[in-house]
Amino acid sequence: MKLLSDLFSTDYGLMSIGGIAFMLGMAVFFLRMFLTKMNEAPTPDPAAAARAAQGKKLPSAR
Repeated sequence: MKLLSDLFSTDYGLMSIGGIAFMLGMAVFFLRMFLTKMNEAPTPDPAAAARAAQGKKLPSAR
């Protein structure tokens, strides 16, 4: 019981709760963002389309 008392009544306990809540919120945000981005259709690359229209290729790496 002392553990919960310290967690909710001290400055370091409240800061710990805030940090944990912030990290859980970030995890939910990024999970939703990545799942949404993963399920989107890919957008065409305008630079690749322009190169294809001109018949140019990328220089090869040595």
